[in-house]
Amino acid sequence: MNGKEQEPWRHRLARSRWARAAALPSRSSTVVRENARLAGISMKWLVQSREHTNFTYDLEPLNREHLAWFVASVTKTDVEAARYAITEIANDRRFHEDLRRAALASPRSGLIDLSARLGRRMGWYAIVRLARPQLVVETGTDKGLGSATLARALQRNGSGQLVTIDTNPAAGSLLNGTDLAQVIIGNSLDILPSLQGEIDLFIHDSLHTRDHELAELAAIEGAISADSIVLSDNSHATDALPVWSQKVGRHFLFFAEKPSDHWYRGGGIGAAFSVGTD
Repeated sequence: MNGKEQEPWRHRLARSRWARAAALPSRSSTVVRENARLAGISMKWLVQSREHTNFTYDLEPLNREHLAWFVASVTKTDVEAARYAITEIANDRRFHEDLRRAALASPRSGLIDLSARLGRRMGWYAIVRLARPQLVVETGTDKGLGSATLARALQRNGSGQLVTIDTNPAAGSLLNGTDLAQVIIGNSLDILPSLQGEIDLFIHDSLHTRDHELAELAAIEGAISADSIVLSDNSHATDALPVWSQKVGRHFLFFAEKPSDHWYRGGGIGAAFSVGTD
């Protein structure tokens, strides 16, 4: 027999025009299993969760490790310190109890889950803990989960102030009256130019359009230093922050979330920071 006659029939089929049709049952089974898994997760969420936007979730364990390395790179610190900070907020029982009480008391309590799942916000917390900014500015407060997480990091640092901006007068109900955070109601593009002091950490999380994000970045250019860190909650959807980073000579890095047991595919954190060394 020649070599071709000895070749297994599966190998011959694999390179034939019938290969895709032959593999259809196996491919279909894979798709059905994955869609069924996602449908189950989705139905569980519909029954158990109250949220309608700004979805919250835990991160896969490996994804938390990726987040630690991301934070270490952005803050130019040791990854062990980043891991510690992430674990610190994840296990902060007092913080989670305070959030639960604030959620119950919130005028929007019907739309807030009582169990706080921080996701990428653990990265925000860790960056504040390690970079130790004195002025943090956030646009897009919403219910205030991210704001409360930032304020908790400032509290543990023992210094610093958060200014958070939103157009909704009801924003920030989870902040629970902390004196470390000031909620300003209005258009961020009107408010940012009027802020006093150097912004050490800026977080864009307001209107998620490319034009608005670029406009906010332009508005803060005169208020940041080479050591300031700029984060975007929209870098999974637009190229605004990497485009701005290249224009102003900063390094850009992106962390992609991988939610645990949730139908949402996740967002991420875009970071623009100095490429210089300490």
